[in-house]
Amino acid sequence: MPRKPKEKKEKPAAKGTKKPVVILEPVEVPLLPVSKAADDDFIPEIPAEYADVGAGEVKKAERYFEAVGRRKTAIARVRMYTRSGDVIINGKKYGEYFPTLDLQKTVEDALQKMKLWGRFRVSIKVSGGGIHAQAEAVRHGLARCLIKFNPDFRKRLKRVGFLKRDPRAKERKKFGLKKARRAPQWAKR
Repeated sequence: MPRKPKEKKEKPAAKGTKKPVVILEPVEVPLLPVSKAADDDFIPEIPAEYADVGAGEVKKAERYFEAVGRRKTAIARVRMYTRSGDVIINGKKYGEYFPTLDLQKTVEDALQKMKLWGRFRVSIKVSGGGIHAQAEAVRHGLARCLIKFNPDFRKRLKRVGFLKRDPRAKERKKFGLKKARRAPQWAKR
C-alpha cells in the first residue's frame, strides 16, 4: 500500500512574530452622478495676492530672496524683494519698530556696507529676544539675503562680521549658585 504524504500542520505563531501582510488591490468605485446645479453654485476662492487684479489679468509673483538671521533667542525671517521700497518689520516701518538711531543703524549696516540702501523692498518678521538682539538678527538675515542675491558680496560682508551668527547667549543657572557662576556669599561664622 502506497504511503500518503504527511500534511503539515500550521503551528501557532510564537509571541512577538508578525503575521504576513495581505496587500489588497484597489477596486474602482463608480462615481455617483452629481447634479449640474451643484456645479453652478461652486465659486472658486481667489487667493489674496490676485484679489485686486482685474478680470483677465494675471499678477506675476514678485521675485525675492529669503534668509533667516539669529542672535541670542531672536529670530528674523527676512524677504528681500528686487524692487525698491521700504523696510517693513512686523508690519511697521523700521524707524517705528526700532526707535533709536543706534538700532536703526544696526539694521541698515549690511545694506549700507554694500551701498545698496534703498534698492530693495524688505519684509521682515522678527520674534523672540530683546530689541537689540532683534536688530542684530535682522542685520544677520539681510547679510545672508545679500549673499543669495550676489555671491560676490560674501567676502566684504564676512570681513565686517555680518555673516557670523553671534553665539554669545546667557549661560544657564547652576544649582547651589545664585546665578550661572555667582556663588552665595561665604561667611566664616
